[in-house]
Amino acid sequence: MIENPFYTPEFHGPYELFSLGDFVLEEGQTLRDCRLAYAAFGELNGAKDNAILVPTWFSGTHQILRDLYIGPEHALNPEEYFVVVVNQIGNGLSTSPHNTPGNFASGPRFPKVRIGDDVVAQERLMREAFGVEELALVVGGSMGAQQTYEWAVRFPEKVKRAAPIAGTAKNTPHDFLFTQALMDAITMDPGYAGGWYETPADVREGLVQHGLVWSVMGLSTEWWKQERWRPLGFASAEDFRAGFVDAYFSVLDPNSLLAQGWKWQRGDVSRHTDGDLSAALGRISAKTFVMPIGEDMFFPPRDCAAEQKLVPNSELRVIEDISGHWALFGFETTFMEQVDRHLGELLAS
Repeated sequence: MIENPFYTPEFHGPYELFSLGDFVLEEGQTLRDCRLAYAAFGELNGAKDNAILVPTWFSGTHQILRDLYIGPEHALNPEEYFVVVVNQIGNGLSTSPHNTPGNFASGPRFPKVRIGDDVVAQERLMREAFGVEELALVVGGSMGAQQTYEWAVRFPEKVKRAAPIAGTAKNTPHDFLFTQALMDAITMDPGYAGGWYETPADVREGLVQHGLVWSVMGLSTEWWKQERWRPLGFASAEDFRAGFVDAYFSVLDPNSLLAQGWKWQRGDVSRHTDGDLSAALGRISAKTFVMPIGEDMFFPPRDCAAEQKLVPNSELRVIEDISGHWALFGFETTFMEQVDRHLGELLAS
């Protein structure tokens, strides 16, 4: 196993570990002693009908969701709901490349994990650890939105409400290429060493290049033109890149990013219905708010709206934010105001 001090409670805050035992993946391999890292906020009521599940996005952990999205001032109010944030498999805190022994049939490489694997694991967590059979809401952004859709399609009887934010039920060919560019930035680094990194330090330049691709596509052209890095306290665009983008990505485990990237590219709920997306989304019984971000170049509103039309009992709620996909970081104060308003209306329905 490879030690990475970044993936510790000291950096991300406290969390619990739930053991799934030997967990068989959709691709046929087994994760030995697969564990989910999760953080829970609030209390589960006696009826066990106030649980909200929040899955994490690419590179993210429960930390940012806890700090930005959860609190008595937000729709995800732990004084009213039992909010469980689950770190996706491969994100560095749950079972991931750096904390997993190389005991796979193909050698010391982390196996291919799919969005469906995350959701099956999360369903077991909620049922076995808490006795929760129905979720009041599943809500997630980006890759969290992919997991939200998977929940609503795979377990329609268990999801009362769903809110995919800035993500799609089926990844588009264009988004597949975007994600490939992110992964190629890492794997083209000389430290890649035949398909595996021994330490993150081997590939810092690859991680910086990975961040550069995010700087281009994660933020909108208007965000850069209007110099919206200034209200964030940065002196220049270069200062923002060094102080935020490089600082964020350079400490991450590249193997973890590659594992998540492969999963992201293949997010597709129509795998349940022989490729028929309409049939898959037609399974959803949850009251659903589809919430794209107006300037998002990864998951543009057009793509999200096309899927929303296939979801029964759903509404399109576009979040207007100049930041683009990285609006999820809460750069603009109006972002969380919109998210809380929409989620508040959904939870009241």
